[in-house]
This record gives sequence, C-alpha cells and structure tokens, in this order.
Amino acid sequence: MKKQIHIYYSGRVQGVGFRYGAGDIAGQLGVSGWVKNLHDGKVEVLAEADEEALKDFLARINQYFSGYIRDSDIKWQPATGEFKDFEIRF
Repeated sequence: MKKQIHIYYSGRVQGVGFRYGAGDIAGQLGVSGWVKNLHDGKVEVLAEADEEALKDFLARINQYFSGYIRDSDIKWQPATGEFKDFEIRF
C-alpha cells in the first residue's frame, strides 16, 4: 500500500548535496515527491511510495547523511498519488 512521508531535516543539511543525494536515492527506489531547502536552514521532503520503499529511503538518507542530520521530524500520511517522479525544488 502506498503511503506518504513529510519530513523536515535539521542540522548541517544545506550545502552538502542533500537534495541531490535524496533525489538519487529516490530514483533508485522508485520514490516520487520532492525535496527543497528552507530559509531556516532545514530541508523539507515529501515522498510517496510503498511503505517498504519509504522505510528504505529513510534508512539510506540517514546512513548517507548521518554526519549532517541533527534531527528529523517525520509524519506518515496516506498517499495522494499526485506525484509522477521525484524533483528538486528551489
């Protein structure tokens, strides 16, 4: 069953390739949605896929950026089906 996660990452998550890394990971796992930097220094992610793919997505991001992420606020919600691919927003 498809689900959606809405995440705010904080720490030193801007200027380290976070958005492009998240995009690469999403592409490998078939995750759709988007990622963008926020003015307060956080990175926001909205992603949809099967629950297992989303869990893998989160695990890979946490592993790849473990030295940069200080905190993450994750909310699980029902998928909307509005996304076809994963994009980097500016």
